[in-house]
Amino acid sequence: MIAFIEGTLEEKNPAFAVINCQGVGYILHISLHTYSQLPDRGTVKLFAHQVIREDAHQLFGFSSEDERELFRLLISVSGIGPNTARMVLSSMNPTEVKGAIVSGNVSMLQSIKGIGAKSAQRIVVDLRDRLEKEGVFKDENLVFTNNTMHEEALSALVMLGFAKNTAQKALAAILKKKQGSSVTTEELVKEALKGF
Repeated sequence: MIAFIEGTLEEKNPAFAVINCQGVGYILHISLHTYSQLPDRGTVKLFAHQVIREDAHQLFGFSSEDERELFRLLISVSGIGPNTARMVLSSMNPTEVKGAIVSGNVSMLQSIKGIGAKSAQRIVVDLRDRLEKEGVFKDENLVFTNNTMHEEALSALVMLGFAKNTAQKALAAILKKKQGSSVTTEELVKEALKGF
């Protein structure tokens, strides 16, 4: 299994990227999200997922491990193949996809080309619990992990009897909404309590 490919970006377009790695050109199928993250030239590193079928060996490339993990979750759903999963990740960024799944927004998923009503429902049913366990706001949690104010607010909410995972989601949503404006620990706790 190939974990990642690092080398010189030779060519990129919205469907694939060609990376020259030690004189070998690898074609990696990419999402529009990954395409937007790639520079026009220079050294790049894409996390890979290899799909081997009787008629083809394909490499899919992702700008982050998080996007690759979401791709793997999507293709684990019956009826969702690699190209459909790539279409999902091209239509929305990984955070939006996770949000749609956890909130059960079937119509948002159904609006993606190639995803019908049954497929959208199956994605929600199969993946909602798995994503809730890891926390839908995983990216935001990583950003605020070392933030003292965030930790203090989380600690306060846990001491008040709220589940840590629920409190983390609430705080991540508040911090995302208030991005750029200053907020105190007390205001964070009060805002979170309003949501419960």
